[in-house]
Amino acid sequence: MEIEMRIRGLMMDPVTQMPIVILKDVNGSAVLPIWVGIYEANAIALEIEKVATPRPMTHDLIKNLLFGLETRVHKVVVNDLRDDTFYALIWLERDGQVFSIDSRPSDALALALRVDCPIYVEDEVLKNSKVSSVASDKINSEELRKWLENLGDEDMGRYKM
Repeated sequence: MEIEMRIRGLMMDPVTQMPIVILKDVNGSAVLPIWVGIYEANAIALEIEKVATPRPMTHDLIKNLLFGLETRVHKVVVNDLRDDTFYALIWLERDGQVFSIDSRPSDALALALRVDCPIYVEDEVLKNSKVSSVASDKINSEELRKWLENLGDEDMGRYKM
């Protein structure tokens, strides 16, 4: 079963200093942190903050290509978690045919923001998710989950590169 999520914000992991995309269940309290690279976080942050760039960024190019090919992004789904790596699918629709393509979650999320499509996470991914092994020696899963669930709007702030 897919659970609809929204990007709650971007923040820096206090332990690893790596960016984290925070996804939150639109109808509940489930939170899913996904660690991403600096460049991927920047692509997401630019769209969250509606920063115009002088030339199209990669995800803007993908959006323009899909539009030119009359292909609609139906949804993105974080569909798997294997060996502490998240996987995603981008579901496309063209000429009435729906198909999916494999994607890194960070790219799928950056595209979803640009085309304003729904974001989903498979419930099994939520059940099986845990804190990155890099951070686990300093913060356990339950502590981080409680901390993420209790974040307020003022805690998110603006993402700074």
